[in-house]
Amino acid sequence: MNKIGKALKAIRLILAKPALLNLVLDFEDNYKKEVSKKYKLDMGLKKIPFNIFLDEVNTILPFTFLEGGSLPTDYLLLAALSKKLNQPVCFEIGTWRGESALNMARFAKHVHTLNLSKEELSQMGFDEMYGLMQGSMCKDVNHISQLWGNSATFDFSTYKNKCDLVFVDGDHHYPGVVNDTRVAFDLLKDDKSVIVWHDYGNGTETVRWEVLLGILDGTPADKRKHLYSVSNTLCAVYYPYPVESFNAVFPQKAENVYSVMIQKK
Repeated sequence: MNKIGKALKAIRLILAKPALLNLVLDFEDNYKKEVSKKYKLDMGLKKIPFNIFLDEVNTILPFTFLEGGSLPTDYLLLAALSKKLNQPVCFEIGTWRGESALNMARFAKHVHTLNLSKEELSQMGFDEMYGLMQGSMCKDVNHISQLWGNSATFDFSTYKNKCDLVFVDGDHHYPGVVNDTRVAFDLLKDDKSVIVWHDYGNGTETVRWEVLLGILDGTPADKRKHLYSVSNTLCAVYYPYPVESFNAVFPQKAENVYSVMIQKK
């Protein structure tokens, strides 16, 4: 389910039963305790600086400012990695309108995107218009292929060991994150391939512990040393390259300030 739908459903449930909020907070605290116990990551993953990706690209296109999308820094991260990997084959789990796919596609050889079908969305209670939004911005782009299905049951065999960049932005519940993480590693082509997970953070400084536990449990043990979060984004990455990193702190000093120019396209 898209994050907008989840948020609206959660608000309705909490308004009907306010005690549910405490239950949600308790669950998140339990995930944090599990991460600390199993992986000793009390503050989450080490961070790598967002700035290092500005050497690759410093613009994003497109960006809609509409709900359910990502931060500008998230899209720039995807575009920069796509450029760094030199005409990569990309696979995206969870597309929404298509902004993330389009930002990768600027520098990619091909982008495959996987979304829930209109039928599945209808069964989940979403109206027809919601279904029409899925991948709507990238449906006519020749080097973006839209696939339909649930990542929990989809047959990924055609794409196994063929992808340079995988973007995971599907189900953010623990079982879904574990599944999608295992899938993502199966898709990777070689030891230079990269994975990006969206919504590792609730914000750019705080951790979404359920997602982090899913990432850690789904990642092969010998690959966990290359897991990082990226500062100033909501993303975690599997980044098998030499890189400087630093321990996360909260709150974080505003040591890096950026300029933003907005133009209508």
